Amino acid sequence: MWSPKMPKDEHIKKPSSAAGGWGALKSVGKQLMGTGQAVTGAKTLLKLNQADGFDCPGCAWGDPEHGSSFEFCENGVKAVAWEATRARVTADFLREHSVASLQTWSDHDLEHLGRLTAPLRYNAQTDHYEEVSWSAAFEGIAQALNALETPNQAEFYTSGRASNEAAFLYQLFVRLFGTNNFPDCSNMCHEASGVALTEAIGIGKGTVQLEDFEQADLVYCVGQNPGTNHPRMLATLREVIERGAKVCVFNTLKEKGLHRFADPQNKIEMIVGGSQPTSTEYFQPRLGGDMALFRGMSKVVLEAEDKARAEGQPPVLDHDFIAGHTSGFEDWCDIVRATDWQHIEAQSGLSRADITRAAELYLNADKVIVTWAMGITQHLHSVDTIREIASFMFLRGNIGREGAGLCPVRGHSNVQGDRTVGINEKAPAAFMDALEKELGVTLPREPGHNVADAIGAMLNGSAKAFFALGGNFARAVPDSTLVAEAMGKLDLTVNIATKLNHGHLMPGKVSYVLPCLGRTEIDKNSKGERQMITVEDSMSMVHGSAGINTPASDQLKSEIGIIAGVAKATLGSEVVDWDALADDHDKIRDMIARVLPMFGEFNTQVRKPRGFWLRNPAALREWNTPTNKANFGVAQLRDQTEWQAAQGQEATFVLQTLRSHDQYNTTVYAMDDRYRGVYGIRNVVFMHADDIKRIGAKADDIVDVVGCYNDGRVRACRGFRLVSYDIPRGCIAGYYPEMNELVPHQTVGTQSFTPTSKSVMVRIEPHGE
Repeated sequence: MWSPKMPKDEHIKKPSSAAGGWGALKSVGKQLMGTGQAVTGAKTLLKLNQADGFDCPGCAWGDPEHGSSFEFCENGVKAVAWEATRARVTADFLREHSVASLQTWSDHDLEHLGRLTAPLRYNAQTDHYEEVSWSAAFEGIAQALNALETPNQAEFYTSGRASNEAAFLYQLFVRLFGTNNFPDCSNMCHEASGVALTEAIGIGKGTVQLEDFEQADLVYCVGQNPGTNHPRMLATLREVIERGAKVCVFNTLKEKGLHRFADPQNKIEMIVGGSQPTSTEYFQPRLGGDMALFRGMSKVVLEAEDKARAEGQPPVLDHDFIAGHTSGFEDWCDIVRATDWQHIEAQSGLSRADITRAAELYLNADKVIVTWAMGITQHLHSVDTIREIASFMFLRGNIGREGAGLCPVRGHSNVQGDRTVGINEKAPAAFMDALEKELGVTLPREPGHNVADAIGAMLNGSAKAFFALGGNFARAVPDSTLVAEAMGKLDLTVNIATKLNHGHLMPGKVSYVLPCLGRTEIDKNSKGERQMITVEDSMSMVHGSAGINTPASDQLKSEIGIIAGVAKATLGSEVVDWDALADDHDKIRDMIARVLPMFGEFNTQVRKPRGFWLRNPAALREWNTPTNKANFGVAQLRDQTEWQAAQGQEATFVLQTLRSHDQYNTTVYAMDDRYRGVYGIRNVVFMHADDIKRIGAKADDIVDVVGCYNDGRVRACRGFRLVSYDIPRGCIAGYYPEMNELVPHQTVGTQSFTPTSKSVMVRIEPHGE
């Protein structure tokens, strides 16, 4: 179980009144000053998201076609500053600090040690990491991998920060090694989106481009907090409202960024302290209630159609779209009509009147976008919920036309691109056919492991090796203490990273940490030419990215160079000339385009300003589904959600894990969350004031949070402070990775296998009892 140390400077105060503004500028300045190179950092930002610069290493929100030297956000600045720090993890530091001692450090303090500068190998005799040559690291990893009884004993993880080129080369290496074990970050966040949209529209991606937000009459923003997770979206939502359109938010917590946004680039607004709204309607469904609310809105739309038909009025539904482009409409209608309002209200936590008001916005809008994030995707029934959202949008033809569509917002900058280029434990047959044709070899076809499978394999001992292309797997996964124990029993662990993190402090019998170049740093080939990599954002736009900063160490290699070095040492170069690909990234892109023709003239197109759009058939109303049409959903509402199951049980609540404002995924930039009024502390529980009173406690009391999953294991986060917050009664929230300890690895989404981190049943107990 996880027991945090209590910081001395912790306090709770009134949150900021709006997102952005002076608070954002102060935070940006603090981050830049913290790097020790404020001037250099500011110059670096001017190349962020520019055609001749580098892509933001943060979120996957799209960039506008017109571009801007100031097209960055607070999180982007933090990501750049975090990477551009002058702090270094030196050989002297590693000699002074054992792995056991570093395990007691916080995530924040550990990553603020700075950049890794040389390859490291774990010495089990001394419990210290030691510097090692690249050749020794490659040879040692190859020896350990080739010593496995079968390639399927190895798990190959991928972070969404990896470029298209690195991810493609990685999957090439792993498949030639002989396995399809590709647990990746998408398995922990948006897998439900991919599964549901593939079933509904034939492709696991959204259908909108950023320009569609300029045409939409209505945007539903569901289960997401852009102020913290993708702040550039706030400017988009604000612009939607400024031109007279509507933004309707469905989010369990009241979040500052979804109320008002003060644009730091607006001089007058900054002078007078003004801000503008980012939503016109705000509803707070209970955790797990989003499918019910969309079911209810669909009932309202169908009832409006019935009324229009009875009165001889023009139809409400887009019958041409439904007849020509969809399948399963009548069966879905029967399910919707049979769902009673009492069930919908009880499950959603919203009244029929509220749901009707939200649906009337849809009835009065011609062009509608629905955008969502992990508040939707991390539940048991997430796939069904997203199918319900898609079905709702089909009713009025709001897909495949300007200003309308489905928009899942991914997290890290290339989560979507990694999947596109082959990071997939169940790769499509067409992709595998093309890859085999390209290589002239036969590759393994049996499905590999996703994250849930990989955790299971580690726990039962069938996994012997873990290789991570970026990320902090051990802190991102559920049941973090259990997984840490399992990772320490592996024969081999390998991590490619820019900084030290807790995932590196769970070494197997043989362990390596391999330092790579960051997105902001120059990567040159043997000819001295500047290399470029690419990423794909949430809008299917592919951008080029080339660093401009001097590398943190002359020993750093690119992710591509490291993968190629391991692959060459492990497999040789008979099938693939790894050195040639590492030395010329254009050759990797040429190979990608041969295997995936959708990339077209990849090297030519990506060098155009702002990159190019990766063709999305569903956005053009081409449906690559078994029916050759868009498919309505077929699921009933659940009998009860976790929130409903918790009712009547003393001090039992449903927990969602989330980020603080000064955080990106498992990376904690600072200990503050100014949008929620929390400073210097992360061990908090957000709870409705009435619930705090109901359990006989007061705000600021210290409590223990104990998991309710009945498998004989005690899951507890002890010594957490209660914070009164605007959240539905019965629902609570807290930060990850600290609270990942409470998420059972066995509870995963149906079909998606994504951890159910937004619907965890827990008890609140007095601290220490």
